[in-house]
Amino acid sequence: MESISVFEIIKVGIGPSSSHTMGPWNAASAFIRIIKRERSIEEVKEVFLEFFGSLAKTGIGHGTDIAGMLGLNGEDFKTIDTTKIDEKIEKIKSTQILNLGGEKEIPFIYGHHLVLNMKKSLEYHPNGMIFKAVFEDGTELVQDFYSVGGGFIMSQEKKSIQKHCVRTLYPCHKSSDIVKYCEKLGLKRISDLILINEESWRTPDETKAEALYIWQQIKECIYKGVNKEGTLPGGLNVTRRAAGINRKLLGDKIYKNKDEWFQQVVEAEENFTNINKWISCFALAVNEENASFGRIITAPTNGASGVIPAVLMYAQAFTEFTSEDDIVRFLLVAGEIGTLFKKNATISAAMGGCQAEVGVSSAMAAAGLTEILGGTVGQVLMAAEIAMEHHLGLTCDPIKGLVQIPCIERNTMGAIKAITAANIALESDPAKAKVTLDEVIQTMWETALSMNDRFKETSEGGLAIAVNVPEC
Repeated sequence: MESISVFEIIKVGIGPSSSHTMGPWNAASAFIRIIKRERSIEEVKEVFLEFFGSLAKTGIGHGTDIAGMLGLNGEDFKTIDTTKIDEKIEKIKSTQILNLGGEKEIPFIYGHHLVLNMKKSLEYHPNGMIFKAVFEDGTELVQDFYSVGGGFIMSQEKKSIQKHCVRTLYPCHKSSDIVKYCEKLGLKRISDLILINEESWRTPDETKAEALYIWQQIKECIYKGVNKEGTLPGGLNVTRRAAGINRKLLGDKIYKNKDEWFQQVVEAEENFTNINKWISCFALAVNEENASFGRIITAPTNGASGVIPAVLMYAQAFTEFTSEDDIVRFLLVAGEIGTLFKKNATISAAMGGCQAEVGVSSAMAAAGLTEILGGTVGQVLMAAEIAMEHHLGLTCDPIKGLVQIPCIERNTMGAIKAITAANIALESDPAKAKVTLDEVIQTMWETALSMNDRFKETSEGGLAIAVNVPEC
């Protein structure tokens, strides 16, 4: 089984969906690379892109079509100026020209070259898409891709489309492997084991630098979110709330940048109610940015991107565990727990409902928090188990297919559950636990397989049809 770096699970992303935005964007970029490998961009006459299943049914709300066009246009979601996205898409649609791979302008008519097929699903995975390049000599190149969650993509041959396929020194594909290797090496902290395994990709110093970069991106995203008023795009007219909560909690305090703002948060009045509101504020801020095509940290998905930032920010602002080392250890352990769910279950709502997104992120955050609060190996894994146990069966039923209702608030709940799970685990004896993390992961997967497709990000069940929202 392939090892996965924690920074493939926790990484820089763009809203609103890792599976419906980042995955198709990555697929489009991968298709460009395939064209260059097989032929050349200059030989291409036309390109066609068809989305199927869940990608088609909720594609407009998730910006799937936008991601496909920008990916084919040679844009990188890690570096694109997110304020220019609408402008770039309007140019493609109005001129009916796509700059393929950023190298050759070709005709591109929305609705003809790009189609959302809502009546058909591809067999391998509900998040399917097919790319086709037609060359000047009339020959064609066709490639299917599947967005399997967290921005990861695969082909029909079930081969993961990743740049790095490695095997770590101490491969941890189940939580029992983590326990085994920690005991074998005499390690008291899971993060020490993960730091060793991450050397398969980068040096320890590079790993720490990447984790601290992620933390800075988290602070930047939250800071943007708590300072933006207004209504979210998409037609639901959802009002941003993070800014209002931030303003009420800080009162008349003044700040000029994210570091001054963070210091004001640290110095704010601490009581249970205020801290609870801050945690919700942090999560809301991230997910409101995500809903607005903002740059966020995918952890492990975009729909669940607010949980880990909220819990890590809570730890930094309201506990004594505030060192850079604590940040690194939190993210290493959180990311490793995410890999266990990806390998043994799913992190895709289209496959498993929201238990696979907010549920997984809550388990990740609970483990990371327990690690830095001094939990044992067993307590860290127990915290992850508790958090997931109380997300089992959670459906994904976004209204109008937008990552807004109930997605945004759901991240606040996932963050609170993570903190509660950590506190319970720290006061418990893992040896007396009746359910292991491996067992709850297996149960989550079985639940996913049993769940009706109406509740798997199709907007055909639950709140998505119970709430009547007129088209705008």
